[in-house]
Amino acid sequence: MKSINVQELNQWREENKPFQLIDIREIYEVEGGTIGGNHIPMDEVLSRTNELSKDIPVVLHCNSGRRSNAVVFALEHKFGFKNLYSLEGGISAWVAKIDHTVLK
Repeated sequence: MKSINVQELNQWREENKPFQLIDIREIYEVEGGTIGGNHIPMDEVLSRTNELSKDIPVVLHCNSGRRSNAVVFALEHKFGFKNLYSLEGGISAWVAKIDHTVLK
């Protein structure tokens, strides 16, 4: 399973590298702040795989990285995805190291 840290993700953004960002947190978590991307709650990801790109990197994130690790693992093993990354430390790491104003 591949992962990406927040500094690498921020660099991808600055370089305008094509990637898809998927926030798998619950709606109440997303309402508290977001780093962009598409919102697909964790319990819906496996039934909405048609919304995940297969042509560019897809970065999944949650609050801490635990849920996104589990979802990436499931998607790789059940559906054969090869282009998925879990954001290390999730949005909490993003807030701590990149942008502390994201969460309300």
